[in-house]
Amino acid sequence: MNKTVKIILAIVVVVLLAIVLKYFKDANSKDVVDYKVEEPFYTSINTKAVATGKLNPEEEIELKPQISGIVNKILVEEGDVVKKGDLIATIRVVPNEQNLVGAKSRIASSKLSYDNAKTLYDRNKSLFEKGVISQQDFENSELSFNQARESLAQSKNDYQIIKRGSISGGSSANTNIIAQIPGTILEIPVREGDQVIQSNNFNAGTTIATIADMSLMIFEGKLDEAEVGKVEEGKDIKVVLGAINDKEFPAKLTFVAPKGVEENGAVQFTIKANVTIDSTTHVRAGYSANAEIDIENKDSVLVIKEGLLQYNRITEKPFVEILKKDNKFKKKNVKLGLSDGINVEIIDGVEEGDKIKVWNKASKDNEEEEAKDGKSN
Repeated sequence: MNKTVKIILAIVVVVLLAIVLKYFKDANSKDVVDYKVEEPFYTSINTKAVATGKLNPEEEIELKPQISGIVNKILVEEGDVVKKGDLIATIRVVPNEQNLVGAKSRIASSKLSYDNAKTLYDRNKSLFEKGVISQQDFENSELSFNQARESLAQSKNDYQIIKRGSISGGSSANTNIIAQIPGTILEIPVREGDQVIQSNNFNAGTTIATIADMSLMIFEGKLDEAEVGKVEEGKDIKVVLGAINDKEFPAKLTFVAPKGVEENGAVQFTIKANVTIDSTTHVRAGYSANAEIDIENKDSVLVIKEGLLQYNRITEKPFVEILKKDNKFKKKNVKLGLSDGINVEIIDGVEEGDKIKVWNKASKDNEEEEAKDGKSN
């Protein structure tokens, strides 16, 4: 019995030993990972700056009333095209009772002065014709009469303005809101019956309508401080509208702000550009837009795909892995030039014909080499 157990145990040990040996043999005989390689090539590098902003009319004005009152009638709608001088709206004056009473009182007072001056003038005229008074006395009475007449007329005009908003009620009346430029009605923020306030030195007044010339459009956006020093006024750029992605519009840079504004921790500079819009394209004010500005161009330079680059996690220096004759990859530091986000210029470290490893993750050997490089630097 004991002999049988020993034989069985020996067989089990031999089988387990064989399994272990086979496992280590299989583990050590795994194929080396076969990495793809790519070669550097010559192409053109074009670096661009992108500014985000909006498309706005170059000429845009707000129409405000010259007198306070109630919107009586609005004669246009948003989107209508108007000419200079067209009537946009009319204002109905709601007179202040105290001002109205005061104006009436001034008319009565001026009427009394006028009647008195007229009586004196008629009397002195008769005396002058008879030679009783001198010519100077007559001329003084005539002057007083004329002044009293003008004062009465002015008092009546003041009363009409307070009551109706104008003297004659014609096309030049303060109650009429007239288009000051030809263009498109962008916005009418008031409705009939709304109360409006006149524009004066202490109040901007209520906006009745906004008019803009849609044939002259400008791009207004923000550019980062790292790129603003590379652009200048007069440069040709391209504008892409958020609503019309499949089309680029030529533009010319007309303004670069001399002072930046900090936004979210970065300094931004305002830029403006005149945009050329063809007659077949219908655009609207306020479209979101991006301006693409060419910064630097290089033709026929040696480049590699930016995805081939690796970076030492300690020194943060770029390197690539190049396939050698012994079918092993060797790390090589590279010096970079321009980049467009896809391709990057190689100034030093890689030559034409080199086979560069398309990597997915750094090997253990690379990690050890990075640590050594970090300590040596």
